[in-house]
Amino acid sequence: MGIRKLGHYSIRTPDLEASRRFYTSILGFKEGFRPPFKFPGIWLYKGEDEADFGVVHIIGIDRSNPQGLKDYLGDKSESDLVGTGVVDHVAFLADGLADMRVRLRDADLPFTERIVPSLGLYQVFVKDPSNVTIELNYPAEEAKALGLS
Repeated sequence: MGIRKLGHYSIRTPDLEASRRFYTSILGFKEGFRPPFKFPGIWLYKGEDEADFGVVHIIGIDRSNPQGLKDYLGDKSESDLVGTGVVDHVAFLADGLADMRVRLRDADLPFTERIVPSLGLYQVFVKDPSNVTIELNYPAEEAKALGLS
């Protein structure tokens, strides 16, 4: 038995609403089913199909009742909940480059763009509200159509 695919990644955040807005309004994920854990959070899906367990799990911190989260996932200092640590970034294959550039600019989110030599990819890098770097990979043809390459 081998690894088939990435199941999901989780972000533990003191600002659940900022993360919800970023991942739904900017990246276009859909909020969906989440088990009734004893701590706040949301599960985000790439579409309407909830056959899997979501792509991104946002774990909220309930400062008035942190015990449910501590019991389930252990304790972490809020000062440790910034950036990607030893994980450099999380990457997604994407389409709709023009629309994403508009959404990022409308949200006043800084982003960096690059072309990957010889792979036919155009990359957009943006940070989520927890300072996790998100890499979006678009077909180079989309960038060419926008005059970006």
